[in-house]
Amino acid sequence: MRRILGLALAAATLAGINALGAVGAAAASSPNMTRDECTAAGGQVTARPYAGYVCALPDGTTQSIT
Repeated sequence: MRRILGLALAAATLAGINALGAVGAAAASSPNMTRDECTAAGGQVTARPYAGYVCALPDGTTQSIT
């Protein structure tokens, strides 16, 4: 019984991650994003000297932070 519940929980978690990925892809299509949008898309906010902040997304792209 525990194994079945564990598998159900894992499947639900993966479904949530896939939904978050779709939201992240929509956020990445805009030219600029906020820090909150960056972290919600699974990205990391990085400072660039004399260039401000950018969001490094998991797919290897970067977006400007507004």
